Amino acid sequence: MQMIKIEDVQDKVLQLRNENVIIDSDVAVLYGVETKRINEAVKNNPEKFPEGYVFKLSP
Repeated sequence: MQMIKIEDVQDKVLQLRNENVIIDSDVAVLYGVETKRINEAVKNNPEKFPEGYVFKLSP
């Protein structure tokens, strides 16, 4: 597995509604997987992710 550089992560951080976030497609790029794999991991293993790790944006 290739190491993820801190600069690569920092480039993906966005600020939305005063929160620092990384969208699922960018997390997938960082890990070298498809976006759906990230979403499946979160859906199938919610106990492994801290509260507030995932949220959906509304208009």
